Amino acid sequence: MVVAGNPHYWRKDASGNPLPYLDKLTVVFASQASEALKLQAGEIDLMTNADIRSDDYTAFKRAADQGHVHLIDGGLGLDPNLLWFNLTAAHAKEPAGRLFNQKPFRQALSCAVDRQAIVNAVYLGAAVPIYGRTTPANRTWFADVRPACEHDVARARDLFAAAGLTDRNGDGILEDARGQPARFSILTQAENIRTRVVAVLQQQLRQAGIVVDIVPLDPGALFERFAKGDFDAIYYGIQSSAIDPALSPGFWLSSGRYHFWNPSQKTPATDWERRLDELMRQQAETFNGAERRRLFTEVQQIFVEEMPAIYFLTPKVTLAVSARVINPQPVPQIPQLLWNAGSLAARH
Repeated sequence: MVVAGNPHYWRKDASGNPLPYLDKLTVVFASQASEALKLQAGEIDLMTNADIRSDDYTAFKRAADQGHVHLIDGGLGLDPNLLWFNLTAAHAKEPAGRLFNQKPFRQALSCAVDRQAIVNAVYLGAAVPIYGRTTPANRTWFADVRPACEHDVARARDLFAAAGLTDRNGDGILEDARGQPARFSILTQAENIRTRVVAVLQQQLRQAGIVVDIVPLDPGALFERFAKGDFDAIYYGIQSSAIDPALSPGFWLSSGRYHFWNPSQKTPATDWERRLDELMRQQAETFNGAERRRLFTEVQQIFVEEMPAIYFLTPKVTLAVSARVINPQPVPQIPQLLWNAGSLAARH
């Protein structure tokens, strides 16, 4: 896709020169891995999804040492991946649905996971553990609320027992009262770092007696399954268009299309979702900033307590641009570098 500069654009730089500097901008559609290789080879100047994967960092560091690219510290990410459960009424009769609809089971899953181990193994330490949707990068709205159990396999097993799961035959796998093993599948994006995270989750939950089947799909197939409600759980990520929670009603409100665990409800399915609706409407209608933050802190507390979705970490964002790029100005929100495309320039 080729985007041409608008000769009638009204903005100018500090010296009075008209923007944009570039006559055109060419966007090449490719996978994240392909983009990384193209940038290292000098075929493109920056990546559309600008942060680089931990797997690619060594190669980018080598290219930076050679003067081919510049690396930029972009801080922590704003839009972490999440594992959400199918809590719809249609799925409630399925074996996994019966598990997911028990709060102790959802809490136990979070409790069994060693988030720091995922940070170390998958992101090579370039991430921080989190428990909710709002990350520390969102300084205005982040509240450091945490679940009662952050990582304790023994406590997780107690919570699984509260959900009716015990190892009834001594095979190391927990079973319900019907003798059915505690097992569910996770849909995630193929050929992506998300698959590696889910693989670590699979190992950790197996140690707690839970069997996880990984189903890697391309994004189109994944969201087709989501739209049909044909899934147990999904590990994926969404990009918010704003840092103010009032501008993300589709996620927080029970009627929202992106209320992933049970979207587009005509009336709230649970008391806690009804309370979230009330709080989100109150904070959206309140002019006092401190009161809005107090209300949204309660929203975050309820979310971490109920855990309809689990957050594990947010990565530290490292951006890479070719040595040709002039005036890159990164921001935390995606697109980190293309948000001010009019101010970008290139060396010839």
